Amino acid sequence: MNNRLYGNLIFELSKEGRKGYSLPKNNFGSYEIPASMMRNEEAALPECDELTVVRHYTNLSNNNFGVDTGFYPLGSCTMKYNPKINEEMAALPQFQGLHPEQPANTTKGALALVSLLEKSLCELTGLAHFTFKPYAGAHGELTGLMTIDNYHRSRGDMQRKKVIVPDSAHGTNPASAAVCGLEIVEVKSLADGTVDFEDLKRLVAEEGPNIAAMMMTNPNTLGLFETRIPEIAKLIHDCGGLMYYDGANLNPMLGACRPGDMGFDVMHINLHKTFSTPHGGGGPGSGPVGVREGLQEFFPTVSPYHGNFAVMMRAYAYILSLGKEHVKEVGPLAVLNANYIKESLKDVYELPIDTVCCHEFVFDGLKDKSTGVTTMDVAKRLLDYGYHAPTIYFPLLFHESLMVEPTENESKETLDGFIAVMRKIAEEAKTDPELVKTAPHNTPIGRVDDVLAAKQVIVNYRQLKAKA
Repeated sequence: MNNRLYGNLIFELSKEGRKGYSLPKNNFGSYEIPASMMRNEEAALPECDELTVVRHYTNLSNNNFGVDTGFYPLGSCTMKYNPKINEEMAALPQFQGLHPEQPANTTKGALALVSLLEKSLCELTGLAHFTFKPYAGAHGELTGLMTIDNYHRSRGDMQRKKVIVPDSAHGTNPASAAVCGLEIVEVKSLADGTVDFEDLKRLVAEEGPNIAAMMMTNPNTLGLFETRIPEIAKLIHDCGGLMYYDGANLNPMLGACRPGDMGFDVMHINLHKTFSTPHGGGGPGSGPVGVREGLQEFFPTVSPYHGNFAVMMRAYAYILSLGKEHVKEVGPLAVLNANYIKESLKDVYELPIDTVCCHEFVFDGLKDKSTGVTTMDVAKRLLDYGYHAPTIYFPLLFHESLMVEPTENESKETLDGFIAVMRKIAEEAKTDPELVKTAPHNTPIGRVDDVLAAKQVIVNYRQLKAKA
């Protein structure tokens, strides 16, 4: 940890005059560069020898955390293992070398893969058609809502601008609706974490002619299965609205049930979550949108291309690897893993809704509140033991939310190790609370001031030097 190459910026390792390369002799002649394109001063680039550069970036890469290096129990994000055969398929030169502007008659293989993937997703979801143009889950949400808005406009229902969203929904739901120019109406949850059907009936009675859609996730954000979906779907359909399914929590549904069979009209799928592409840090993503028969004509044009093709290739490889028989085991195994962790920890962590969960569950911090140790402290301490922290302070239904989502890939040994560490942290909170409150202790950077970091954002070396 004291190695200077490990914790410094590449600029801080720079020494004037050091070089790690030599340019070849200029064989192209001299050309005049327009003054408008010239810099006023030399580019601020680091000067380092090759060995320093190699060691610096190798050490940085070793500091990364990913599914290949450890357990990633991030709730509502389904960070599952990406089988290496997926990468081999995505790297096939016959696909990788394609250009999006090529004539269609030269890309028939790629188009066939798109068609086959669409058929697979239709079979898995119970919907009739998919568009692969959205580049992320949130982009898919926006595309789905635009599809719904186009549908209502085609019928002359111009007043349908309100979208019902549960108070436990993912934050992207109301955000996507707002970007689409729609108005959000919140429906409350019951004490058991499911949608308050009576409150929903009240909203429909008040806003029926203005309702464009209801957005739902099933299982919901608390990892609980919404058992009244058929009644909810009938209520929304009877008032003229459509049902939208947020596909972020699709993983536990695989092999169990299909959104289309429940009454959902439109949905997006996070191919980079449910179908194994590793993601994080802004990508790569893919959010195909599926619809029931008749709605495909209302798809908006959100991209001239077929989205992120490499993610689609990985998804199709994943589906083919599992096959029709074994894809049915994904959901049940994910549910089993989540319930195993939940039941093993609920004596030391507060479980506000004590029932069978699906793929994820939410604790409300430590059971013993007298220690003063918060959910943030637990998350930071987990880093010292080599685990990525779960999602914290979401959903907003509980003050100290800690959301855990193991996937179907994780072994019992991995789960047992995580459980043991979580129990150890609970014990540390009692015997040495300051140890937990000041964590992490074994990472290159200790606990940062999150508020200051958000208010005084430093994004480049010049800002850092100016601050110093």
